[in-house]
Amino acid sequence: MSKTVAEKILLEHSDLKEISPGQFVECDIDLIMVHEQLGGRIHKEYEKLGIDYVWNPNKIFFILDHWVPAPTISAAQMHQDCRAFAEKYNFIHNIGMDKGICHQVLPEMGFSRPGMLIVGSDSHTTTYGAFNCLSTGIGATDVSVVFATGKLWFKVPESFKINFVGELNKGIMSKDIILKIIGDITTKGAIYKSLEFHGIESLSIDGRMTISNMVVEAGAKFGVFLSDNKLENWIQKRSKEEYNVIHPDKEAIYEKTLEYNLSEISPMVAKPSSPGNADEIENVEGIEIDQAFLGSCTNGRIEDLRIAAKILKGKSINPKTRFIITPASKEVYITAMKEGLLDIFINAGAVVTHSTCGACIGGHMGVLGEGEVCISSTNRNFVGRMGAASSQVYLASPATVTASAIYGKITDPREVL
Repeated sequence: MSKTVAEKILLEHSDLKEISPGQFVECDIDLIMVHEQLGGRIHKEYEKLGIDYVWNPNKIFFILDHWVPAPTISAAQMHQDCRAFAEKYNFIHNIGMDKGICHQVLPEMGFSRPGMLIVGSDSHTTTYGAFNCLSTGIGATDVSVVFATGKLWFKVPESFKINFVGELNKGIMSKDIILKIIGDITTKGAIYKSLEFHGIESLSIDGRMTISNMVVEAGAKFGVFLSDNKLENWIQKRSKEEYNVIHPDKEAIYEKTLEYNLSEISPMVAKPSSPGNADEIENVEGIEIDQAFLGSCTNGRIEDLRIAAKILKGKSINPKTRFIITPASKEVYITAMKEGLLDIFINAGAVVTHSTCGACIGGHMGVLGEGEVCISSTNRNFVGRMGAASSQVYLASPATVTASAIYGKITDPREVL
């Protein structure tokens, strides 16, 4: 029976000889990622189970990234609980809090490879699908089950085949692609589906991560890219571990097939308060903003900082607008520093922070006040997501965010490139 990428990976991680969409299967997990949720809920759930071991401490990736450094006493206590649990069960990959945001650091360290099945205590764990593997977020109870058994059940998903043709025009980024897709599919249009991306050769690894990161905003369980030379070069520089590239069968059956000509994509903006409330920039241009934010697990990579620096060089931030830039990892931060990007940002009036999820979750490092408007490169713009419930967040690409910071209003990046 011909299979999609998701069907092949789930079958290879089960003890079955055949599977089909809709079937429930128990699978062996290759790697589990946990962050502050470990100290917030997971350790409490684990204690309820009365288990005093983890199945394989070498397959647990633990990192702190949401509230770093701890901005409150409760966050500090959460970190203490996390560290105590990780030390008690001898987590081998105890990454700490200095490397950056989980979804950037894990791939940088070579932990996401083709053919793997990865789960994590964060909904945007789908990011790793950019590396030709299956990855998805799970809740505290399921994390506890994996800690104890190394296994988890899945429903075999139907797959959408999404085919890209052509190349992006100047000023258009992968964020525009995924906002367009979510707008078309809607936030409920791909619930528990696997989005399988074809025709990806013109997209960078950074760009692919942006797309797979946000498939969950359409309700998808997985967002998986095919493999190519770009991907294999990335992995070979970062890992010596073996991996198994997964291709779909030619006769694989898809529930739906969508095709996007990248040359026809325009700058997209998701209006409050849903990532699915997407519109072309012409329909939102001129809306005044109080804050622009560039960063997060969605768009804080070096590609994103480079386009921002290109737009910003020799210019200044609007005096009525705050521009906060958060590199996604220490590696990205150092690269940006060596390339002189940070100088450009700071000289233009932007604030550059350490790597953290703080602003994205409304935790610290850029919280919005009552009635404020922000244009952000993050993945969610729900009510109260980045601060006050009365604030409004517009989602856009790093290019659009940067152009808007210069003029203090939502601006088409093609006008400044």
